[in-house]
Amino acid sequence: MSLLAGVDTRTPTPPAPDSFAARFADELDDFFRTRPEVDAARELAEEVRALVLAGGKRIRPAFAWWGWRAAGGEVRGDTSEAVVRALVALELLQCCALVHDDVMDRSATRRGRPAVHESFAARHRRSRWSGSARRFGDSTAVLVGDLALAWADDALVTAGLPADALQRAWRPWQRMRTEMMAGQHLDLLATAGRDESLEGALRVAALKTAAYTVERPLHLGAALAGAPADVVECLRVFGRDVGVAFQLRDDLIGMFGDPAVTGKPVGEDLREGKRTPLMAIAIAQATAAGDHRAARTLLRCLDGVTVTDGTVAAVRELLVDHGAVEAVEEHIEALAASGLAALDRAAVDEVARTHLRQLAAKAVRRRD
Repeated sequence: MSLLAGVDTRTPTPPAPDSFAARFADELDDFFRTRPEVDAARELAEEVRALVLAGGKRIRPAFAWWGWRAAGGEVRGDTSEAVVRALVALELLQCCALVHDDVMDRSATRRGRPAVHESFAARHRRSRWSGSARRFGDSTAVLVGDLALAWADDALVTAGLPADALQRAWRPWQRMRTEMMAGQHLDLLATAGRDESLEGALRVAALKTAAYTVERPLHLGAALAGAPADVVECLRVFGRDVGVAFQLRDDLIGMFGDPAVTGKPVGEDLREGKRTPLMAIAIAQATAAGDHRAARTLLRCLDGVTVTDGTVAAVRELLVDHGAVEAVEEHIEALAASGLAALDRAAVDEVARTHLRQLAAKAVRRRD
């Protein structure tokens, strides 16, 4: 029986006008409407706006909001409104990460549209400008990501938070930005160094995804509300476990998901030579079973061999046959159980606890 069986994961009804989702959407729109006009940066600003508003699960601000509520933060009032405005920073930080990640991974699409670097490279080719179209696209995308990061700081600092709340939030905000970049660096090192170990892949997942997707947003929200250290620690453990489970689910979706739903082609991690926990488990289990041919096939895919649709199909079959998919599902369930146990130990608001359990279930069971 699933450890999340008691959590309602059905598709939710549309948010009520006063719900966090609706309030946050309004604040996102307001943020972009009030940006200062800078002619030289207009195109960069439009790319940031278009990517942020093109979709996304808004999972980071949702976890931060319920971290705030869990620690006793008010639902309404001036401080509550400032908190909602401040959480726009998390979507902008995510925008920065996505744009830079797509350049590093050579990803062609994002959220069903051309990746930023691809869009600008195509414009360069259409205009028949001088120099390298790829270099122009990559360079412009770096600037788009940098602008999103700068605006993320703006969103937090200018939200109107009380000075003491902003001071408390600044430490997790600093840590989150650094950990996100450290995780990306570890990902690059794992690929360059051919690290196929599960330990290495999980370390990347913990820093690159878990820290800035769930753990630190929860920490940020709780810090804004002035949560005591023991509550923050329980929420961080919960967030770290759920965040790694979120990444493991993302790995499965990347190999078995529907491109019409995900907005990205199947097998993109494979084509990029990503050392994911899913691949690490498959290689280890194929080797342990004495299926050296399968292990070599998997390793070649990570070593720069051209990956076709046929290769993706063959690897998918190996992932199932050697129990890697089943093992990852078991890891997800174990992490969810550990995270929920930490949440249950926390002295937090019960309404918030229920919402956090539901968010965790959606994060680890999603299909997009």
